[in-house]
Amino acid sequence: MAIRFWLGVAQRDRVLRGVQMGMAQATEGARTVLESMNESDGLVYYSPRDTWEGEALREFTAIGRIAPGPAFQTGDSYSAYNPWRRRTDYDTDAVAASIRPLLSVLDLSRGNPDWGYQLRRGLIEISRHDFELIRQQMRRPSADDR
Repeated sequence: MAIRFWLGVAQRDRVLRGVQMGMAQATEGARTVLESMNESDGLVYYSPRDTWEGEALREFTAIGRIAPGPAFQTGDSYSAYNPWRRRTDYDTDAVAASIRPLLSVLDLSRGNPDWGYQLRRGLIEISRHDFELIRQQMRRPSADDR
């Protein structure tokens, strides 16, 4: 089975909570996308803001690979919010990276002034090219790079 690559969109505070829990999370409407993910698929999160009503951020804030196991729903019958989740192995050495330097080279955004519109779905498939560029941008600089 071919490895696929995904871009999730969420505020940084929610992304970081998911990283701590080792989970990718999506709303009920994204269930089918989470279920279509396979073990070892790549996942990167883009955070337009730091919190729901907070400062603009426009950064990639986490990157990892989907872990073994199915999608599952959280919550209980008393809660109106029951998101779907997948276990995810995040790269804990990755650092947040601005999207700005990549806008002209990502398949996602190159030549498309309305590139952000597609992010409204919250979870989309992206190209291997884009995933690798983002991964390189999120790589912690080594002593040799400084």
